[in-house]
Amino acid sequence: MTDIWRHSASELARLIRKREISAREAAVAALARLDAVNPAINAVVEHRPADVLAQADAVDAALAAGKDPGPLAGVPVTVKVNTDQMGFATTNGLRMQKDLIATSDSPVVSNLRRAGAVLLGRTNTPAFSLRWFTSNQLHGVTRNPRDAGLTPGGSSGGAAASLAAGIGHLAHGTDIGGSIRYPAYACGVHGIRPSLGRVPAWNASSPERGMGPQLMAVSGPIARTIADLRLGLAVMSAPDARDVWHIPAPLVGPGLARRAALCLRPDGMRIAPAVETALRAAAQLLEQAGWVVEEVAPPSFREATDLQVKLWLGDGFDAFYAAAQKEGDPAAIFVLDQFRDMARGLPADVLSTTLTRRATLTRAWQLFLAEYPVLIVPVSGELPFAVDADQQNPARLAEVWEAQLTQTGLPLMSLPGLVVSTGIVGRAPVGVQLIGPRWREDVLFDAAEVIEAGGVPPSPIDPVV
Repeated sequence: MTDIWRHSASELARLIRKREISAREAAVAALARLDAVNPAINAVVEHRPADVLAQADAVDAALAAGKDPGPLAGVPVTVKVNTDQMGFATTNGLRMQKDLIATSDSPVVSNLRRAGAVLLGRTNTPAFSLRWFTSNQLHGVTRNPRDAGLTPGGSSGGAAASLAAGIGHLAHGTDIGGSIRYPAYACGVHGIRPSLGRVPAWNASSPERGMGPQLMAVSGPIARTIADLRLGLAVMSAPDARDVWHIPAPLVGPGLARRAALCLRPDGMRIAPAVETALRAAAQLLEQAGWVVEEVAPPSFREATDLQVKLWLGDGFDAFYAAAQKEGDPAAIFVLDQFRDMARGLPADVLSTTLTRRATLTRAWQLFLAEYPVLIVPVSGELPFAVDADQQNPARLAEVWEAQLTQTGLPLMSLPGLVVSTGIVGRAPVGVQLIGPRWREDVLFDAAEVIEAGGVPPSPIDPVV
């Protein structure tokens, strides 16, 4: 039983459905693994063992009665603390939300339950889910299990760290500016930011979000295998009328040419030599598998980032800044301080002009991806940052933002982005990002499986502290 936690989500679901392993055995193993390694990394910040075992027993009872418990039958899955899970606080890493108890599940959590998942625990996020570094004054610091001196990423840092350490077999994350993709990169696992509207999501516990977050924030899976990413996305994507952006698009589309574009330095961004090596190796693997790969520049990430920042800052920045002051989180305040003058200098019509330009830029991206269904770009210009690199000084924060150009630019166009972890440099993971047309996550999975077959970091691992 002690090795059950090592299984992929897909394999564990198969074994439980065949009744070779019981859901209770899987839950007991997951809880034991959590107890063994979570104190070192602080990735899961709340869990209720009795409830976990009760969920598992319900799956076993359904199987015993000849019922289908769902495609994730008995698989332990974690949920991020910024997402409603009935009976738990939707803290978003904030002391002022520690008592904000959800009275219903978010649609994505409902979908996980209906698929037979056993919800194992709640994973950490930075205050306001704001940074690429996971710490807050309510739940504390989450550490990267591969190297405690490196960030686990953010904002889904707890999700990726727990998964890499073998706590759960699939993790839920959210992404508005890299919050699924960067933690997957930093922790040496895989993650996908789906197209806007693919995965239904909404928090009944919170006020309606502003236009920027509505257009750019998504939920999606983080996993140790690409097959598990496929499974996680399929499960999370079930329709739910509560999400006004959800579109029940098919998970698999018509055949597309196996043609990819490689861009090493989008918009002239600087990249580390190890990042370039990973990108070229991924392109070579695709070529060896019969793909045509051309080195070509896509439309601008830099303009997309500029427009996204204007949407963030032009829609309620003063209220957000006041909330950060009330919470008193120094890391969040430091980041917001660097944008305060920019926010207050925006014109009154910033939302309308930005949304108008968004349409033009999105069209350019759609035309590009019609010609090249897969784009290979850096996840980040640097290897995973040292802990709290964004807090050193304003100049280093600016460098961090520059390195994340392909993280922040993508969400504006509602496009999917998939991160494949491809190796380790010293103790730092490295990987590549694949971008594709809207609703064509299936094409990204096809390309990612080719790259995955070329080798990935070992996972799960015991934390290195």
